Amino acid sequence: MAVKPVPDGYHTLTPFLTVRDAARAIEFYKEAFGAKERGVAKGPDGKVMHAELMIGDSIMMLGDEYPEFGCLSPQAIGGSSSGLHIYLDGVDAAFERAVKAGAEVEMPVADQFWGDRYGKLKDPFGHKWSIGTHVKDMSADEMKRAMDEACAKMDQIKAEQMQKTA
Repeated sequence: MAVKPVPDGYHTLTPFLTVRDAARAIEFYKEAFGAKERGVAKGPDGKVMHAELMIGDSIMMLGDEYPEFGCLSPQAIGGSSSGLHIYLDGVDAAFERAVKAGAEVEMPVADQFWGDRYGKLKDPFGHKWSIGTHVKDMSADEMKRAMDEACAKMDQIKAEQMQKTA
């Protein structure tokens, strides 16, 4: 029997996060995002070398920082330039649960021009997350018009703010 190149349960792309205090991060992801622990491997020093969590139908991997091997968390490098997105049913409740668990709001949940109800968070370990529920199917033309309207509103708000400070 041939070995599958992508094991059962995995998708082609699987994120791996480096965090400071992986044991605490695992508990946060369970509480905030409903993650289910699949397994944890600890090194002789007790630090998490590799852990797997399931969020919805997707696996995520994580491990502790190991600066001596070049594994640095966002806290060690001053932030993160990337993020993870979760699609789920009931974004408002999920977002609130994550905030109660300790996530920081970067953008409150709101209806967005691309058809999602969507918000952005930063977890206590420096990783960025967006959470959304798709609420409206849109054609490319509808999305472009909605984007143009949203950008025009943002430009108007910026102009009004500049007038107030001038």
